[in-house]
Amino acid sequence: MAPRVMTVSGPMPPERLGFTLPHEHTGDRLWHGRADFFGLTYDEEVIGDELRDFRRRGGGTVVDLTLPGIGRRPERLRTLSSRTKVTIVMGCGWYLGPYYPAEARIDERGVDELADELVAEFTDGVDGTGVRPGIIGEIGADKWWVSALEERVHRAAARASLRTGMAISTHSLHSDVGLAQLRIFVEEGVDPGRVVIGHADSYPDLDYYLSILDRGANVQFDGLGAFVGDPVAEHREPKIIELIVELLDRGYAEQILLSQDVSDDRHLKSNGGYGYVYLQQHFLPKLRTAAAGEGEITQIT
Repeated sequence: MAPRVMTVSGPMPPERLGFTLPHEHTGDRLWHGRADFFGLTYDEEVIGDELRDFRRRGGGTVVDLTLPGIGRRPERLRTLSSRTKVTIVMGCGWYLGPYYPAEARIDERGVDELADELVAEFTDGVDGTGVRPGIIGEIGADKWWVSALEERVHRAAARASLRTGMAISTHSLHSDVGLAQLRIFVEEGVDPGRVVIGHADSYPDLDYYLSILDRGANVQFDGLGAFVGDPVAEHREPKIIELIVELLDRGYAEQILLSQDVSDDRHLKSNGGYGYVYLQQHFLPKLRTAAAGEGEITQIT
């Protein structure tokens, strides 16, 4: 059978995806542990304009990793894709321990039952909508370790991946916790090549990246341009470019992904951010200047 990517509009040949942002959001609600509000609007006109801007600049596909508990809306994703002509791939699973929705009963259900739910979404669609996920994630660790409940979700993600073929994308922030995540997936029998360890730019450490890549998994630099209001992240970018070029020089282009993690209203162009086009307008020109080849950039994106 020829390979297919499951989009919110149905299966699609991979060669039709085009320029892809593999870790984004088009609407979310992140409340836990914050004194202020953090979230991305669900206004379809606002997000639609931002996605059309992405498409005008050569964008093809956005992978939306918003999960239950932080605001996943499958039918809205299908509508957005139809109206903007941007291909959207929807994620499935559960985000971080503090955000597990009560109705998911993560603490009451076993690994196989949780995996069955993800497989059912892939097979039948979500809650009668017919909209099917195409990737598992973002599956996260809230701290620099994987908690017991998070391990249960990681193992369920692994077993669902084995049964459906969906890849797994992780949330692995400010630490080397991605190695612990990868170990769990491999213990469950997942091909490391189907695993994407996310937020690599939040932990700029070459040895960490090599430990992931040499095991056959992928590293994703996905906070690019999402540093509005975070000068530390902005000042980190030259180091990230240097590290990416080093990885390219070592031959790892096939295992590198780039994205922007648009997840808050401040990230939108309409609010002074970069929207979904930071890669095209700003980051990739810098990467070219740093001696990344066009073939490598095409492969990565």
